[in-house]
Amino acid sequence: VQLQASGGGLVQDGASLRLSCVASGRSVVGLYKAAWFRQAPGKEREEVASIAWNGRNAHYTDSVKGRFTISRDYAKNTVDLQMNNLKSEDSANYYCAATIGSHGAWRWGQGTQVTVSS
Repeated sequence: VQLQASGGGLVQDGASLRLSCVASGRSVVGLYKAAWFRQAPGKEREEVASIAWNGRNAHYTDSVKGRFTISRDYAKNTVDLQMNNLKSEDSANYYCAATIGSHGAWRWGQGTQVTVSS
């Protein structure tokens, strides 16, 4: 499976951005779970939000609850991350990932940079 992320950019504190990750390839039919991770310079990568490929069971890390929403677009084969009320601490390189099957390892897309200026 190939994952292509887009939508990052430079925004002001309090602004919104929408990240999108399109999945392609024959393995798409076997995708089980998708997630957005982020990694800031000098920090460990963290899972921001995840969702089952069927669109159920969304989960969020505490710092983004109420501000970020993860969703699936079945027609476009995408997993999207709507980010509202962005803060400087949200600045990071954001990666989408997905698993094939319930026990598969994460498959990674390339990152998209989000920078929030205060």
